[in-house]
Amino acid sequence: MKESENKTLHVLRVEPGKAPEEKDIGSDLNSLQAEVDGLIECVYMDDGAIIVVNEEGKLNGMEMNRRLGDDILCGPFFIVRDNGEGDFASLTNLQIEYYKNRFAQPEQFAEHEPDAEPFMRFIAF
Repeated sequence: MKESENKTLHVLRVEPGKAPEEKDIGSDLNSLQAEVDGLIECVYMDDGAIIVVNEEGKLNGMEMNRRLGDDILCGPFFIVRDNGEGDFASLTNLQIEYYKNRFAQPEQFAEHEPDAEPFMRFIAF
């Protein structure tokens, strides 16, 4: 996508302690970063959806939000779709319904959760 383009994306935003909400956001970097309160990091899902989180959410001590596998996402995040050409696209209706159900219930966390600690995974080839 050209830097000057700023299309609108229909996403699902998930905040700690709240149900997911559908939202339209700009596709420019500033708009994307504003939704997660900082630098963005992408977590690619098997169905073409992308969960966009704050890259430093755990380091900054952001509030624990939802579990994803054996990890905990911290801070607000939103979900978009990969358009197959390396750009973000609006979610499909099926994806919206799936992720609304998947993240419908705000989760309760213990005061100290090991999965909420920052970690690095090294992979050698």
